[in-house]
Amino acid sequence: MRTIQRTLTLAIAAAALVAAGCAPVHVNASLERGMAFTNYHSYTWASGEQFNTGDPRLDNNEFFLRRLQASADAVLEQRGLEKVSATSAQLVIHYHANISQRIDVNALDRSYGYCADCHSSIYDAGTITLDIVDAKTNTLVWRGWSEGSLEGIDHQPMIESRIDESVRKILLQLPPRM
Repeated sequence: MRTIQRTLTLAIAAAALVAAGCAPVHVNASLERGMAFTNYHSYTWASGEQFNTGDPRLDNNEFFLRRLQASADAVLEQRGLEKVSATSAQLVIHYHANISQRIDVNALDRSYGYCADCHSSIYDAGTITLDIVDAKTNTLVWRGWSEGSLEGIDHQPMIESRIDESVRKILLQLPPRM
């Protein structure tokens, strides 16, 4: 009996990984009105932030934090921003992450003929928010966030790929630097 349950659990987890790999990441951003983003050239990360994600798999997970920051650092460097010490940075970046379980109720569409094999499912939904704050005024100048499925979060390569994709898509929403 345990072997059957374990096999079924592994099959479900594998199916979730395949489905999550195809799940879209929804990204949005907002910029403070009238803000000239081209005036900024340097940034640092807010120090000592510890926000609970609501999920013990990520709370106090140094691998998650390092991956998120490294992904952002790479994109920001490509966008022409330099990472510097806290005392000389023009911008300070804060991150927030949240995970909650959601229910996909696509079975409701069956009566309208939208799908042949409709079913409902429970999945882990994750949100990553990056806030960029003016270091001098302590004013939020830009916020970007992504939302998407995090099924398979216990699989390290998958979560790394999702973090990289989410952070890249968020930061591509930054205004152009001309």
